[in-house]
Amino acid sequence: MGTHRRHLLQLSLAAGLAPGLLRHAHADVAPRFALGIASGHPSADGMVLWTRLTGGDLPERVEVRWEVAGDEAFKHRVTAGTETAEAGWGHCVHAEPAGLKPGRWYWYRFEALGQRSPAGRTRTTPAADALEPLRFAIASCQRWDHGFFAAWRHMLAEELDLVIFLGDYIYEYGGAPGRVRTVEGGDAVTLAQYRARYAQYKSDPALQAMHAALPWLFVWDDHEVENDYAGLRGEKIAQDFPARRAAAYQAYWEHQPLPKAWRPRGVDMRMHGRHAWGRLAVIHALDDRQYRDPQLCTKAGKYGSNTLPLRECPELLDPKRTLLGAAQERWLAEGWDVTPGRWNLVAQQTLMARMDWSAKEPTYWTDGWDGYAPARNRLLGTVRERQVPNVVVLGGDVHSHIVADLKADFDDADAPTVASEFCGSSISSWGGKHSQDALRAVNPHLHYARSDQRGYMAFKLDAREGLSASVRTLDDALKLESGITTTARFAVAPGRPGVLSA
Repeated sequence: MGTHRRHLLQLSLAAGLAPGLLRHAHADVAPRFALGIASGHPSADGMVLWTRLTGGDLPERVEVRWEVAGDEAFKHRVTAGTETAEAGWGHCVHAEPAGLKPGRWYWYRFEALGQRSPAGRTRTTPAADALEPLRFAIASCQRWDHGFFAAWRHMLAEELDLVIFLGDYIYEYGGAPGRVRTVEGGDAVTLAQYRARYAQYKSDPALQAMHAALPWLFVWDDHEVENDYAGLRGEKIAQDFPARRAAAYQAYWEHQPLPKAWRPRGVDMRMHGRHAWGRLAVIHALDDRQYRDPQLCTKAGKYGSNTLPLRECPELLDPKRTLLGAAQERWLAEGWDVTPGRWNLVAQQTLMARMDWSAKEPTYWTDGWDGYAPARNRLLGTVRERQVPNVVVLGGDVHSHIVADLKADFDDADAPTVASEFCGSSISSWGGKHSQDALRAVNPHLHYARSDQRGYMAFKLDAREGLSASVRTLDDALKLESGITTTARFAVAPGRPGVLSA
């Protein structure tokens, strides 16, 4: 049996023990690694390893040992260390091994209070001068009560190097009757409630197995805090939103393999960053929630998004408005890699392409990039002016599989295509029933638009062949054992902006 398939079998067997995940000597002793393990933020010499201890009898401080090996049997240990899990931070662990070899797969595990975690597999990125292919998948929007996480089971069977998760890892909403799975508790508002919500999501066996299989990169969206929040303003008018955001940010960091340096301070937390894949690609990960200007022309009685004609909200064209914040806009504009042949992958939360929902008159959804069109023009205008090579935008949020060409200015019929976009549908969150033909008739830059599909997108990036993309669609996300099909394939050629059918 090949190493990859043997590893997947072991992960599946481990996940099948959830929520306990491991066998321990005494039945009255709580399992300490019931939320699984994970790795993320890989670099050429290391990564972040994560777990969070569980059990109601945990001491205030617990010493947790971790180790990394070059083989799955842990006969060749390459590094090890100890971290202190503290009650004030949910007994989470963020270990940061360094000095590893580039472009290598490794195995890791944790020990604490007499128990050992399952083993996970992770890897380092290629050396700075290496030109190795990159296989990755994008995913987003996994609402617990809207369906099962069958997509993770299928993704686990693909030979990938990296998962890029693009937001809405949890949903803050409380339970509702008649759903396929029950959400425990009401709306998440406090730190304890957010922690409980993450614990429920991370009890899913398929999600645990996918985390243990390979490293992840993350951006967040709104539901990790509250629907449609913008900066320090939530959707609900009467609430202490800064306190809620601080609680949500802490819980997010406590439950993901993010660097220690990114640990939140009150309402602030670093999420945007750059990640190199040798000399093949740079991934620019963006945060379009924390620094944005509030949405305009909101509905009566609440803040948040709206969909309306431009004539009812001409303020949307105010050039001073920003989705990323002025500082992050500059960071991105100054950090494009213009090296010939380099790929610039942009990992961000939502659909960047123009999406007009009506054939009668132009309409704008105010929560996405259409609600900040001048900021989008600045971003794509810089790509055009600096001739940034091979820009591919990756998104989620809209619960639809969408593939599009990105124009320097969507209001100019003659504007050139300067980049390509792949917006993946949800893992389980419900979508709409919009007609692909109707959407493409109003938005000619779209190659594919299906709001009735759940799933993810898988990619292979190669220096010579370019980018290939597979649209992976579940047969039925309401079924735990749902099958999956590839409903479309696309490509982006090196040096040529825009999407091609494959």
